[in-house]
Amino acid sequence: MSPQHEQHFRAIENLIFEWARAIDENRVEAIADLLLEDGRYTVKSRFNHDRDLPMAIIDSRSAAQLRDRIKSMRIANIYEPHHYRHILSGVQIVGEQAGVLQVRSNYLVVRTMALDGDMKIISTGQCQDEVILTPSGPKFKQRLFLYDSRIIETLLVIPI
Repeated sequence: MSPQHEQHFRAIENLIFEWARAIDENRVEAIADLLLEDGRYTVKSRFNHDRDLPMAIIDSRSAAQLRDRIKSMRIANIYEPHHYRHILSGVQIVGEQAGVLQVRSNYLVVRTMALDGDMKIISTGQCQDEVILTPSGPKFKQRLFLYDSRIIETLLVIPI
């Protein structure tokens, strides 16, 4: 990591951790504030990504679109109560292009069902993020979650 990136590393790492904590603590609405207004949040299989296939299970193309998805989750969707726990590792700034930092990290998400306590790993993979340093701190220009499995749990209501 270059010396210029070292000074921003902790703030970027905290941005990634705050995304996970907001979801894990049922403050899901807060994740939209971590995106730029024209930021993008995508959850896609590594299989599709590696083959340049467009299909993604979530593809919010703005913070407003992500807010709408979360509002729908809270009001319209019916699902068994559950919560997530994120395990994050390997945060690295791997490059910079035109003021946009390319950041990589690994994630694992465990889902715990509220009624019976059943736990299951629902997703594991890599985040390929683009981060911009703003006067108010770093923000995601793009969050791309690439999950390792070719299948996804049918109960993916809460963003990961």
